[in-house]
Amino acid sequence: MMLRFLLVVVMLISCTDIYKTVKGDEYTLESVRASLVRQEDTIVFNVIERARFPLNSPTYDPHYASIPNFSGSLFDFILNQTEDIQAKMGRYINPEENSYEENLPASLVPHYNFSQFLHPTAASVNINKSIRKIYFNEMLPLFVTSEDDGNYAQTAASDLSLLQAISRRIHYGKFVAEAKFKESPRDYEPLIRAKDKKSLMKLLTVKSVEDIVVKRVEKKAMVFGQEVSLDHDVNGKYKVDPAIVSRLYLDSIIPLTKDVEVEYLLRRLD
Repeated sequence: MMLRFLLVVVMLISCTDIYKTVKGDEYTLESVRASLVRQEDTIVFNVIERARFPLNSPTYDPHYASIPNFSGSLFDFILNQTEDIQAKMGRYINPEENSYEENLPASLVPHYNFSQFLHPTAASVNINKSIRKIYFNEMLPLFVTSEDDGNYAQTAASDLSLLQAISRRIHYGKFVAEAKFKESPRDYEPLIRAKDKKSLMKLLTVKSVEDIVVKRVEKKAMVFGQEVSLDHDVNGKYKVDPAIVSRLYLDSIIPLTKDVEVEYLLRRLD
């Protein structure tokens, strides 16, 4: 019962803003960047929430949990079951959402007429396999201890919430790429036809904007993660080191977002 409850909680939290999307021509580079700023709040909060628990390695051990008719770890099971339910609720008909699981069931709810802002062929870009690998191998070890407190179901649910938030942010690179392409197609079309990934990456990169993002998420981690007491002033202690949060963006989230942008653009003229 506890596991089922956690699955439902994760599903509801993850789907809260599912239909709050802009329509048609309202997608601009400015509106896309505004969405990315809002998504920073979700990611920072979820990093802080995941940091409540240590690594809890049995969560990812396929031999730890014996789940009838399922092969995989407890995390794999929660991921599978949660995205299955969310697919039935219509989460993945939204072009802003990208699932980790494949072959999910069709939506059981009426389809909302979402904007077709993205180019149809390029819209299918999905790098969640890479995101998952980098999350567990490189990102997670930066802000959790290697200990074990037995809270495996809660740990898996927290991982999933963070992974989905990170995925949404990274795959929003498709919207960034489309907005940039529409602003100056003549700059992009020759590079796309030449399949020049290096030049596309250079054209997409705005270092001053990236620096602002890294500084802003560090500031948000300082504000959101302060240890607050009614008896004392803020003591400068944080639930997660703000420098680590900025590093997550600098080393992983921003580079992966730009990878999505390049992959999207390479298919933009198909």
